[in-house]
Amino acid sequence: MGIALLEEHVDLAAAVAGVAARWAPVARTRAALAELGAGARPEGWAQLRDQGLLSLHLPEAAGGDGAGLVELAVVLEAAGRALVPGPLLPTLLAGALVARHGTAAHAAVLEALAGGATGCLALRPAGLRAREAGGGWVVSGESEPVLGALAADVVVLAAQTPGGAVWLVLDAERAGQLVRRPAEGVDVTRDVGRLEAADLHVPADAVLDVDADRVRTLAELLFSAEAAGLTRWCQETGLAYVGVREQFGRPVGSFQAIKHKCARLFTRTELMAAAVWDAAAAADEGPEQFAVAAAAAAETCLPDAVDVALDTVTLLGGIGYTWEHDVHLYWRRAMSLAALLGPRATGALRLGELALATPRAATVELDDEPAGLRERVAADLARAAALPEPERRRALADAGLVAPQYPPPHGLGIDAVGQVVVAQEFQRAGLEQPSTVIGEWALPTVLAHGTDEQRERWVGPTLRGELVWCQLFSEPGAGSDLASLATRAVPVEGGWRLDGQKVWTSKAAQADVGICLARTDPEAPRHKGLSYFVVDMRAPGVDVRPLREANGEYLFNEVFLDGVLVPPDALIGAPGEGWRLARTTLGNERVSIATGRSGGGGVGDLTAHAAAALAGGADRDSVLRDLAALTARSAALEALGRRSLLRRLAGQQPGGEASVLKVGSAEHHATVTRTVLGWHGAGAAVLGTDGGSAAMAHLSTPKLLLGGGTVEIQLNVIAEHVLGLPRG
Repeated sequence: MGIALLEEHVDLAAAVAGVAARWAPVARTRAALAELGAGARPEGWAQLRDQGLLSLHLPEAAGGDGAGLVELAVVLEAAGRALVPGPLLPTLLAGALVARHGTAAHAAVLEALAGGATGCLALRPAGLRAREAGGGWVVSGESEPVLGALAADVVVLAAQTPGGAVWLVLDAERAGQLVRRPAEGVDVTRDVGRLEAADLHVPADAVLDVDADRVRTLAELLFSAEAAGLTRWCQETGLAYVGVREQFGRPVGSFQAIKHKCARLFTRTELMAAAVWDAAAAADEGPEQFAVAAAAAAETCLPDAVDVALDTVTLLGGIGYTWEHDVHLYWRRAMSLAALLGPRATGALRLGELALATPRAATVELDDEPAGLRERVAADLARAAALPEPERRRALADAGLVAPQYPPPHGLGIDAVGQVVVAQEFQRAGLEQPSTVIGEWALPTVLAHGTDEQRERWVGPTLRGELVWCQLFSEPGAGSDLASLATRAVPVEGGWRLDGQKVWTSKAAQADVGICLARTDPEAPRHKGLSYFVVDMRAPGVDVRPLREANGEYLFNEVFLDGVLVPPDALIGAPGEGWRLARTTLGNERVSIATGRSGGGGVGDLTAHAAAALAGGADRDSVLRDLAALTARSAALEALGRRSLLRRLAGQQPGGEASVLKVGSAEHHATVTRTVLGWHGAGAAVLGTDGGSAAMAHLSTPKLLLGGGTVEIQLNVIAEHVLGLPRG
């Protein structure tokens, strides 16, 4: 789906794609590789200018539109997806830096860039030195490789001075005094070269008010945006190919290994787009938040773009490894981007330090929130906060704040915007919003399909904390394939008789009631003969046997149903509607797990564990690199969750976010706990310590990898229902 969320951003991406399709198709780029590598402007540069795409981010006073970095990221993602050749990225990067950190002295340069001048930016002062002289600076030396150096009219040059690095803006006249040293670039669709200065005099007012960190932050964002576009093209190209390529008489996309690979590529692509979007949005949240978000985006996007391109080559097979196929052009550009930003270890160590000092703290801004809702909720929370438990829980339920999305009298009947308001007010009041746990999955089914009497009997007491639920779905022979379950429900005098065995039932030993799927018509097709019951967990014939887990705890249970009598009014809906009702329950389950509402353990404050490890003598660079990788993935997952929420707030239909989040969150949990385990060393061998808590969290990982549909099942869901690949 890309970075764009708002309609105007979707239109902007389409405009870039349109210009690229008309004036810079890849076939035309291939025909001009020699000229592009030598610094020629690509065909279509004037059209990019005329469409306002070169000046979008520049100040209105300079002839630009004054747009922000989100818009610029959308442009670069679309340009990357189309492999727009030439100096677009370095020109936009140079202009953005001057626009954000320049002075009135740089107005003419901005006007030139808005008018179609090309630009480049040296990210580091390596090889160039500057000394003060004649009221300005004298620059000498040769730069490291700079993207777009040969094509640039405007050059933003970095040089080292005794007081640190400076960035100097050279207009076309002064830039013309530089010697351009061509280099044979890995990316053959645009130039890269070195810039040589021999006692070049630059006036003092050419200096930008910027430091190395802010230069890198901006570059990380824009490089990542283009990398996200490259990756999107690779993912879509590989997917299209496996949908039509046949082996053994059927499309290779029907093979599970290929489906899982495509699903993982889609997951990585979605996380990259989310990371870039988050970094661009963070530009308005202060320099610290911008720095950590952009560094996290770069840690995610630049290496992943290289890997996804290679995976696409292998999906395509031998044809993908030929010069004639376009995928290597995308692969080359991804490699070039990752290299030009600098050694990956340098970026990882920087992100690790940033994460220790400044955790990412994004917020969701709301427009047009319901009038008076915030004040009402704040007042209700203030009254509830003064009460002891369980009076507080009852007060919150009576105020409709336990499940505010439910219709009155159980909730407030509010939409997604209102729910965010309520969550924000809970946070502001320092209160935890109550969860009904399994009830969050069961009650929507009761509300949607139950009778008034059933709603009255079960919804209110659950919200008040008087009823605890469990879910009697999985069986020894029916886990992910619920349609094959064998538990039978036979009509008898006084209701239904249930016989069967359920397993992996969370909290069954503590539950008062359970939602149970049982087969009422053995002659009907598998999905048609199921019915949906509510079972009293203390009824005669219900035998709960706790299952001890690897972590020593007893979350899961076996439940044996031996002649359990269920009254007629405990059947939800009509006989045979169980599968349809179960899908309501399972849908709520997956959303809950994907957004973190269901818990699942964890190690707590990741940075606190890192700080403790460092205080205990762990190798600093190793811990910081680990912390960088974990921070980047956490930020991307959280950003994807916020994007899903914003789509709901805008009234849009959700995409594949729930399954992507399920896969990404579960696997990330395993990586986090394993990594923290390693930080603590011998301390992780002893329970009751910080390291021991990490060991327990890692031992608890399987329930996240298995619960709510295994990772493998979720990969199938993504492949078949989101990507449209055929069933095997």
